[in-house]
Amino acid sequence: MSAGRKKRPVWLRVYRELKRAGQYAGAPLATLARIRERAENKAARNRLVRQRVDAARKAYEVAQSEPMKDSFMLVRIIGNDLEPRHRKGQSYDNVRFILDNEPAFLDCEKVWIVNRVVDPGEEARIVDLLQSRGQSFHTIPFELGAYRQVPWNTEGLAANQSRFTNADNRPGGRNASRYETHLRRHKNLYAMNNNGARNAALEFTRGRAKWLMPWDGNCYLTQTAFQQIRAAIERHPYFRYVIVPMARIVDNALLLDGTFRPETNEEPQIIFRGDTTELFDETYGYGRRPKIEMLWRLGVPGPWDRFRDDAWDFPRPRLADDAGLFRTAGWVARLDSGRAHLEIGRAGFRARLGKRDEAIVGMLDRCDASAIAQKLDPARLTYYDEDRLAAARQGQDPRVQQELRACAEQALLRGPFSVMDKSGRAPSGDPHDYFHPAPYWWPDPRKPDGLPFIRRDGEHAAGTALYGEGSEAYDRTRLQRVLDDTTVLALAATVLGETRYASHAALLVRTWFVDPATRMNPNMRYAQVRQGRDDNEGPGYGILELADLYFFLDAVRLIGRSGVLDERDSRAFRAWLRSYCEWLETAPAAIFEFYRLNNHGVFFDLQRAAIAAFLGDGAALAKAGLYARERIADQIAADGRLPEELSRTRPRHYALFALQGWTALARVLSSVGDDLWAYRAKDGQGLVEALRWAAAHADTLATISGETFDGERIQPLLDDLARHTDETVPAVERPGAAKPVFHPDCAIPPFWIWRRA
Repeated sequence: MSAGRKKRPVWLRVYRELKRAGQYAGAPLATLARIRERAENKAARNRLVRQRVDAARKAYEVAQSEPMKDSFMLVRIIGNDLEPRHRKGQSYDNVRFILDNEPAFLDCEKVWIVNRVVDPGEEARIVDLLQSRGQSFHTIPFELGAYRQVPWNTEGLAANQSRFTNADNRPGGRNASRYETHLRRHKNLYAMNNNGARNAALEFTRGRAKWLMPWDGNCYLTQTAFQQIRAAIERHPYFRYVIVPMARIVDNALLLDGTFRPETNEEPQIIFRGDTTELFDETYGYGRRPKIEMLWRLGVPGPWDRFRDDAWDFPRPRLADDAGLFRTAGWVARLDSGRAHLEIGRAGFRARLGKRDEAIVGMLDRCDASAIAQKLDPARLTYYDEDRLAAARQGQDPRVQQELRACAEQALLRGPFSVMDKSGRAPSGDPHDYFHPAPYWWPDPRKPDGLPFIRRDGEHAAGTALYGEGSEAYDRTRLQRVLDDTTVLALAATVLGETRYASHAALLVRTWFVDPATRMNPNMRYAQVRQGRDDNEGPGYGILELADLYFFLDAVRLIGRSGVLDERDSRAFRAWLRSYCEWLETAPAAIFEFYRLNNHGVFFDLQRAAIAAFLGDGAALAKAGLYARERIADQIAADGRLPEELSRTRPRHYALFALQGWTALARVLSSVGDDLWAYRAKDGQGLVEALRWAAAHADTLATISGETFDGERIQPLLDDLARHTDETVPAVERPGAAKPVFHPDCAIPPFWIWRRA
């Protein structure tokens, strides 16, 4: 530089370099300001680091009149094999490779940590191997009971951030895998325990050696690499950390060649001097930079500085007081993962990220299924309460028994019902297909053929009202009779002790779901058909017409106990449910319904959870608990309102209808120990808040909408509010006890007074 020529500012040099590389051309002033800020911060950090290194050198020289002998403790942490990111058994095989081939190192003690290995068989294999080789090791156990208490990471979700409102977070979406791992962050922290185990290694080794090596279990050191590390430490003992570059190996046998030296461009391992006090941040989980967080704090530069942050990532940490006090030396091999295609090049790197997230979610979902299974008894009632039914059998409330008998006698006079009985036909022409037109869709009066139909919200088209005139042409009324009559009969058989009620209930189940000649096909493909639209198939809304399946399944449990459904019938009924679930999980219309933001989505989850409990499907039950928590932030406002329901032409009806779905879902989940009642979203939304709002505004809503309404239908919700708060809640004024039976449109099960708490 010529004399007198002023040196350009750092930020300007950085900007010009970026501009030459084709970046930031024509960037707005805000972007230039960020570039300037980063560059100036980096320059300031570099100056600070140089000052710290000089100070550390001088302090070490003063303190070490007689240098302390170098000693090492290499602690390798063996974790879970995560398929498909890893090959199952690769951890065991790599431990054996290390034990067979890695040399002893001078003044270096080797220890192992078996870190929360979820598979008991795999953990036992690893422990047996270590014991057989005389290795020193510690075990951090995975305890399913403790894992079951770990919550989903949904409390931080604000409205419009869930899979239900943001398509990028859905399967196939841009952020889908990251979103799924984010939801499981707490579970990840427990099961993987990456930084927890690293800290355990540091705490165990401090005071026992001068240099501490809390490394991943698949790390392998050659003699030459260790000597390089040791020599660097001897030359520069005032550094407090050693950064050891890492190489990914796809063939472990290459390490047996003493001249082998791979390219080391992977996330390094860290060696700590024994007098350091830094610990890994245990809030960072596997797959979300648990070791990089330490590299950032120590000021170790690398490609991780350019990683993209998600909206839910933690802010990057500040530099530690020890930042810059590191030396890079030697190298370490990361042994074969069993998935060579994920280890090579940029394509492998990108694929590795996706497979890693898939593996995390897959393993944690299996843990959730196992945790739920510990509490799950498919024979146990999920809505009705065993103790209350037992008390009812003792005749504690003769009035209710009398009403139950009257309802059961009426049910004996009806049925059996079949989809074959309708006078109409589904567009498929198959009489076994359930068929019902969309209730609020009418012929377009402006079109000669009325097609396509148009919507008139809240107004029932001809034949679509439950029990209404013309409903015999379709299946909705008959299906509701099956659900309600079976339930009443099963309760009567249980409480009154008369088998004839159970026998007729079994006939209803057998005719609608089991008998090949009369049963319904296991789908809702032609439910709520809007003529002239969607190829005359239901758009998914019609799944709501099976909303009451959850209490019906309790009825099937009750009559099953009496023996009136034989084993063959029970197997056939379960087969029907499994086929129906497959349709729910794969049909485009069902997937559309799943993502609905109002009562439809809630009742979808309720239906799927109830079937899962009946079939013993812990995985689906766990997912239902997750989805419910995601929905709460989007469907319930901070003050407890349900905005989607209040936008309808019958707001009071739909608000209470949706809340009946929410409270029923909470009961099904509570049957396996999942407490949805206590959950609160980011802004305080929860079921109790929604119930409180409904209790305070029920009369106001009636005035606003002017709809005809059974005011007593709020009583079950008031009871729930009283049960889950310390508040005194007024009861609906009515002579005698609570009304036990409501119209099915209220979404209140028959004899709800015997439900679970």
